[in-house]
Amino acid sequence: MEHVTAVVLILAMTCSFAVAGEKKSEPVPRRFVIDGDWWNVAGNPDLGHLTGEKQQPVDFGVWQAADGTWQLWSCIRHTKEPGKTRLFYGWEGRRLTDTDWKPMGIKMRSDALVGEPAGGLQAPYVLRVGDVWHLFYGNYQDICLATSRDGKVFERHLTGGLAGLFTEGPHAITRDPMVLRVGGRWHIYYCAHPQGKGGIWCRTSEDLIHWSGPTLVARGGQAGKRWWNFECPHVVHLDGYFYLLHTQRYTPDPQSSVYRSRDPMAFGVDDDSKFIGHLPVAAPELVLHEGQWYVAALKPGLDGIRIARLQWVEDKR
Repeated sequence: MEHVTAVVLILAMTCSFAVAGEKKSEPVPRRFVIDGDWWNVAGNPDLGHLTGEKQQPVDFGVWQAADGTWQLWSCIRHTKEPGKTRLFYGWEGRRLTDTDWKPMGIKMRSDALVGEPAGGLQAPYVLRVGDVWHLFYGNYQDICLATSRDGKVFERHLTGGLAGLFTEGPHAITRDPMVLRVGGRWHIYYCAHPQGKGGIWCRTSEDLIHWSGPTLVARGGQAGKRWWNFECPHVVHLDGYFYLLHTQRYTPDPQSSVYRSRDPMAFGVDDDSKFIGHLPVAAPELVLHEGQWYVAALKPGLDGIRIARLQWVEDKR
C-alpha cells in the first residue's frame, strides 16, 4: 500500500450548537485529511478479445448492493471495443475495506438500438432510492439512466425507445453525472464542453427522470479553460456547506480542485472566491459508511482504483 501525507487540503464545515439565551456559534474551520494508507481494490482487467494494449480504468462508481456486497463499475477506455473504445467493467468486495475485489466481468456495453454511440459509455454513478438502485451514466452524447432491484443487474430506462435523458448538445460530450438530494429536489451535476468550453452544470428533478433546464455552476478560474479541466464532479453536503470536487488533470501528477459554497448552484464561474484547495488525485468519490468517511480515486498510473479513509478535523491554524 502507498503511504500518503495525512493533510491533503483545508476545508471548512459548520459545527454549531444552540445554547439557551445565546447565539449559535460561528462555523468551525476543519481540515479534510486522508487517514492512513491507500488500499487497492481494482486493477486493469482482462477483457478477453476486447483487451487493449493501452486500456485504462478511469471514471467509476462505488455502491452497496442489496446483499451487502460492494460494487464498483469503471469505464475502461482504449479497449478494442468498436467506436469510442469504452465499456463498463465491474468488481465486487465483501467489505469496503477489503483489498483486491473480485473481478466480475464486463457489465455494460453501448447499445446502438437505443441511440447510444458505439463504445461511448462513461462514468457510472449509482444512487439507491428506497428499493431501487439508479445508475446514471454518459453515452458520449447524453446522460442516461438504468435501474435495478438488487443493485447488481441494471436495465436501461428508455424514453421513446431511446436511452438519453438530456444533453448539452451534439458535440458537447455530456458526461460524468452525480446526483444529490437538496431541499426536496434531486440535483444532478455533470460536465460537458459545448463550443469547446468545459464546465460543470446542474439540473433538478422531482422524479429522477424529468429534469429542468441547465444551470452553469462552475467554470474557469484557477482550474483553467480547457475542455478537460472540469471533469468528474462530485458534491458533498456537510452542515450547510456544499463541497464540489472536480478533476483538472488525470496524469501525470493527478489533481482535483475543491470548492465550498452555501449555494448548491454556484461554485464560481470565472471566479475563485469559493475555491479552497487541491487534492492530488483524479476522479475522487467520497463515501460515508457506518459513520466513517472514505475516498475512492484512480491510481496515479491509471491502472486501477484505490480507497483510503478520511477524517474531518478542526483546523486550529
